[in-house]
Order: sequence, then structure tokens, then C-alpha cells
Amino acid sequence: MASITLEGLKKTYAGNVAAVKGVDLHIQDGEFVVLVGPSGCGKSTLLRMVAGLESITEGTLKIGERVVNQLEPADRDIAMVFQNYALYPHMTVYNNLAYGLKNRGFKKDAIEQRVRAAAKMLEIEDFLERKPRKLSGGQRQRVAMGRALVREPAAFLFDEPLSNLDAKLRVQMRVEIKQLQRRLKTTSLYVTHDQLEAMTLGDRLVVLNAGQIEQVGTPMEIYARPATMFVAEFIGSPAMNMLPLAYLQQQDTQGVLSQLPKETDTVGIRPDDMQLTLPTVPYVTLDTTLMLFEAAGAESHLYVNLAGSEQPTVIRTAGQPPVREGETLQVYVTGDALHPFNSTTGKRTFH
Repeated sequence: MASITLEGLKKTYAGNVAAVKGVDLHIQDGEFVVLVGPSGCGKSTLLRMVAGLESITEGTLKIGERVVNQLEPADRDIAMVFQNYALYPHMTVYNNLAYGLKNRGFKKDAIEQRVRAAAKMLEIEDFLERKPRKLSGGQRQRVAMGRALVREPAAFLFDEPLSNLDAKLRVQMRVEIKQLQRRLKTTSLYVTHDQLEAMTLGDRLVVLNAGQIEQVGTPMEIYARPATMFVAEFIGSPAMNMLPLAYLQQQDTQGVLSQLPKETDTVGIRPDDMQLTLPTVPYVTLDTTLMLFEAAGAESHLYVNLAGSEQPTVIRTAGQPPVREGETLQVYVTGDALHPFNSTTGKRTFH
């Protein structure tokens, strides 16, 4: 195992196209860190730079105490799991697991021991003589993880490994990856655009936007105290509502907004913090019209228009409240649910 350190890491392509713009990040030995962000934010490029599959334009990359900028992927002591499994279709599962070890000159007994141990851990012992085409998507992904596991690397790199799986398998494999990482305590860097994966897997999240880090923190730190408007709207589903402070001030009869920093001009409110029942603490009342009602099983999403505004707003509530589209609703927001931002800087006005 080893730490991973990125110091001022940059990647620029022909035409002066900057994909990664000076990333500083330290991943502790044994930590599970998730890179998350929208398509084109630079997360996969950054992972490939760590793996050695993309050259580094500027900056320093360390795995442990070694600077590895110029090292080939095979010499970095890392193992990578891709979204497309990257299995050899003509080989059995056993030979897929053993192939990398054979190439590195491991003896037969050592290969047998590592392959059997990985197969047992991943519960694929019964599939060792099968070809990949005879396996389900989840089984193939386990084999791909097994190929990484048998190497006993200093770090695992995961490039959206669950994106080709159906919803049920994604949940199952997500749990298995988390349990495996906890058991092995191997440093892991994981890329995804799926915020649910990010929130449930990572010890820490790194939220990327346009090649730069927006925020680093534990999943709950980022959810509860987003540092920027981008993070606030990206993490959480449905996305955080962003309302002009001036509009809310017109509805604030109890002085709830008076404690916000003077630089605040925009207020973020999570859909689940917009209440349909009267709170017992001071609140702001919003008059709204229900435009669309979505029943989503154990919860419902209410899409409303604010009175005197064209601002679309979403409410998430438990169960299925007795409301109808076109109905006027009073919505209540308490002071502790307000996230203050400045729209010019895009940043939280206190953090």
C-alpha cells in the first residue's frame, strides 16, 4: 500500500486545450477517494495520468515516496479496473486472472495461490474454467477486479467500473467494492459521474469542474456545506434550489434572513428542506403553485412555481401528500436549511 500525491498536476493537449488545470491532492495510505464530476470535467484524464496512460504536462506525481512521472504503467505498482472489463475472451477466468502474473515471471505455485485466494474472496471459484462470454455482467466485473487483486498493488484505480451494469447489479457491486476495499485497506482512486456511487463509496470526495477541484471533503461535509454553487447543484438529487435573496426577503416576516452574510445574494435550499407542514422554529413562507407531481415510491417530487416569479423549484417529500397539480401550496423554510452564496464569485459566503 502507498499514498498518492498530486502536486500542481496539469494536462494540456494540442491547441492549448487544458484538460487538467493544476490539481493538488494527497490520498492517504489505505484511503478510498472518489473523483466525481460531470462529463468533460477531467476526472478520467486525471486517473489516466496517475495510471501512466496519459503523459503529465506539468507537475509532480508521487506514489508513496517515488516520483513516477516518467515511469511506465507496469512500473508504478498500481492496478486498474475499467468499465469495459478488459478481459481476454479466448481465455478462461483462471487464465485471465493469472495472465499478468505469468508475464511478470511469477512461479506456478505463487500464481495458483494468488488466483485461488482472489477467486475465493470474490466468490468466483465456480467460474474459473469458464470463458468470459459464459458470465453475467456482474461476474465479468468480479473477474476484472480479480485481475487487479492478484497483483497485490500499492493502489487500485477504478475508471467507472459499474457504468455498464443494470441498476440492481450496480448496487450489489458497489457494496462488494466497498467491502473489499475495507478488508484489504488498499489505497483506491475511483472515478464516477454518478453521485450516489460517490456518496456511498468514498472516504472523501473530490468534486471536479472544468479541470479544477471545486471541493474536497467527506461525502456528508460536501452535502451539508457545499463550498460553491456548482457543488451545491451537482451533489444531491434533485439538485439544490437556488433562489435570489431579494425574492426571499419579500417573504421573510420573521427575520430569518437577517443573519446571512452581507455578501449573500443567492440562497440555496435542498428540496428535502422545503416543508409542507408548519415548523416549530422561525421560518420563511413561500407561496407556490404545483405544476407537476411525481410519485417515486417512498417519496414524491413536487415541481412548483413561486408566486410572482418564474423560478422553477423542486420539493422532495416523504410518501405521497394529498395535493393536486394546479393547487396553491404554502411551503416553509427554516433558517438552518439556508445555504448562502454570492453569484458573482460562485462561492459560499461563509464556510
